[in-house]
Amino acid sequence: MKSRIAAAIAVAAVALTAGVASAQNWQGAPTYGNVRLAAGFQPDPYNVQLVAGGPIDSRAALGAACPGFIANNPDFDLYWTAGNTGLPLVISANSNADTTLVVRTPNGEWLCEDDGGFNGMNPGLRIDNPQTGLYDIWVGTYSQGNAPAVLSISELTSN
Repeated sequence: MKSRIAAAIAVAAVALTAGVASAQNWQGAPTYGNVRLAAGFQPDPYNVQLVAGGPIDSRAALGAACPGFIANNPDFDLYWTAGNTGLPLVISANSNADTTLVVRTPNGEWLCEDDGGFNGMNPGLRIDNPQTGLYDIWVGTYSQGNAPAVLSISELTSN
């Protein structure tokens, strides 16, 4: 009986994980390209112009802490090399629209942010002691629709 319960729990855990992982294609080609940056990079910030938003309701796909609408594939991929600077990795977006961020970290953790950047409706994530590896980044819109935005990668400040 215990082995049946354990097997049922394991199947449920896999099903929940598969639902989140299939919500968007983190392995897909990024729409706006990629960059390799290392701790202490210059010039700081590194900016990318893009169009935020998409058809996927990130709250439904990733949970209540992830509001907004994102594209299927990442908007941008950051290949990060950590160093000894002691500085954080700051990922933010700037737009005239209310934008959000979804980031998949190198260890597979999903980070979401809504209004923690500058100007009230812009997202900003601060990652202390960032890991070396791939950061998949989506810039979403809080409401359905698309909007021009600037993705910013920095060690100093959010955009």
